[in-house]
Amino acid sequence: MHAVFIPYGKRSEVELLLRDMDAQKHYIPMWKGKKKKGIWIQSQVRLLPFGVYEYIFPKEDMDIVLTTLKFNEVKYDLGIIKTTLIKKALKVKKIPEFKKERKYLWIKDNVNIIPLGIREDVNIIDSTPGENFGWEHEAI
Repeated sequence: MHAVFIPYGKRSEVELLLRDMDAQKHYIPMWKGKKKKGIWIQSQVRLLPFGVYEYIFPKEDMDIVLTTLKFNEVKYDLGIIKTTLIKKALKVKKIPEFKKERKYLWIKDNVNIIPLGIREDVNIIDSTPGENFGWEHEAI
């Protein structure tokens, strides 16, 4: 899953948030028939056009990530036309309903987030040789 947003604020503070996000580890479930297991992966922060960032993480952590990034609190609006054009160009979907119970302890002092939406990943079967060969998981 991808959370797509525009961070703004003091550059050093935005970079601190992005480093916290980049260092976050996530547990991604895997399955092979009825067998289940999981592995720990490092999240990813990507820079997209127009100053947009996306945070890539397993869909199981959607609630906690969207709550931490305050996707439920829109403090600044780019305007309907600009937002619609950016969302269309980046193929961003509407922000779904999510639980707001927990959040990560990322440092977000003096940083605001303009939430744009999400992008979802498909499931794949791992084809790389090794212990995870043949296991299905979200294609992050």
